[in-house]
Amino acid sequence: MSAPDFSDLILNRDKPLQKQLYNALMARIINGRLSPGVKLPSSRRMSECLQISRNTVTQVIEQLKNEGFLFSEAGKGIFVSYHLPHCVIDSNKSNLVSESGNNNNDLPVLSNYCEMLKSQSSLMARWPPTLPFSPGMPDLRAFPFSIWNKIYRQHQDRISISGYGDPIGYLPLRERLAEYLLLSRGVRCNPDQIIITNGRQEALNICAQTILNHADPVIIENPCYRGARIAFEAKNAKINFIDLDANRLDVSKVLQANIEAKLIYTSPTHQHPMGGVIPPYERDKLLDWAEKSNCWILEDESNSVFSFGEKPIAALQGMRENSPAIFIGSFNRVLKPNLRLGYLVVPKPVVSSFTYTKATLSGPSTLLYQAVIADFIAEGHFVRHVRKMQKHYLDKWKHFCELITNKLEPSVKLIRSSASMYVVISTPGFNDIKLAQKLNQNGYGSSALSLSYANQPAKSGLIIGCVNTTQTQREQFVEHLKNLLKDKENFL
Repeated sequence: MSAPDFSDLILNRDKPLQKQLYNALMARIINGRLSPGVKLPSSRRMSECLQISRNTVTQVIEQLKNEGFLFSEAGKGIFVSYHLPHCVIDSNKSNLVSESGNNNNDLPVLSNYCEMLKSQSSLMARWPPTLPFSPGMPDLRAFPFSIWNKIYRQHQDRISISGYGDPIGYLPLRERLAEYLLLSRGVRCNPDQIIITNGRQEALNICAQTILNHADPVIIENPCYRGARIAFEAKNAKINFIDLDANRLDVSKVLQANIEAKLIYTSPTHQHPMGGVIPPYERDKLLDWAEKSNCWILEDESNSVFSFGEKPIAALQGMRENSPAIFIGSFNRVLKPNLRLGYLVVPKPVVSSFTYTKATLSGPSTLLYQAVIADFIAEGHFVRHVRKMQKHYLDKWKHFCELITNKLEPSVKLIRSSASMYVVISTPGFNDIKLAQKLNQNGYGSSALSLSYANQPAKSGLIIGCVNTTQTQREQFVEHLKNLLKDKENFL
């Protein structure tokens, strides 16, 4: 580490310089700005920077050395001591923490929304760690890194993509994506209707900020993707929850509720987290209702690429022209999570409004990754990778389901629906949050199912990723979970 810069240290020329420098260095040592082991600049450099005599600097350094705050090593320089006097350590603690033990007491209050998130910290949770069985983690061992890196090297030195770029996204990627979505999901759009986002969550935030006003009514599935709920709560929307039927949105309940909603959020092709699929005739009903009710549909298809139970049904967005459906997708689970790239497909008349929101919230997404993905799709690698992973993931999913059925039932129940990158099990009588925490402590990822519910009673269960695992890991996980379930008293 380079020596600290004292260019921000201003000395009063009308007062003793040596005392001022001494006090300034002491203060920085005490408050931790000069941490133990940090090397100080040479006396010559300090004198030039502060525009004082070198003799003044030398005297201060020698005094601090004698008092135990600094030490010197021959030929290396002057360093902050690793063992400061106890009086300084005690003083440092008292300065950092107030008498009540809370160093935020004197700060202005934060928003109610922030306090709500803090009180429900488990809702936000951290992003899934790179652990086996973490939901949403693809099998990175099967990713074609050699092909990806070759394309990456072709783009990394391009000046034209080294700037900020257009907030709507890299045009070649939007062109390739429009072609792919039409063929794979029946999404009808031109490249100008696609907005590249920083992942699924930003896509939801953009929709919430663009569509909703304070207290606007919103309909959401229950259980649902927690990030959607958080995005709408940030706008203080009035959220109405609709329970599932057959692990999917119950459209008949939406019609019966007769809610004048501004927006409805759904994951129709792979309900998150339960995996159900809304059939075509119910999709028609939902579109009829949305058009008559003047209500936007947010169609979240981020989990639908690897659905194995049946052939994917055409997207709501493409079932009718000029429908009020907004399509949300992501590259993170299909390719690599660190890409942090997703996309929105919005109706032509409102593209500029959504783009303005995107530009204001975060500006353009990284052009380099967009350029790499564009070529990855254009050269056929994307489709080949998806097809390969379909079979690869299905084999893992089947094996994991067999292990759960044979070794864990009836203590748990496997919730079977449209298969994907994870498995959902119910754990009746157990505190699923404690189970997930214990698994995480032992090196296994998972998520508590109850956290996906908006209200009580919530079902106890676990959302368990299965595609970023080996056969041995799956077998070991099931045995480990089996042993945990024997100790029910610790998970009540």
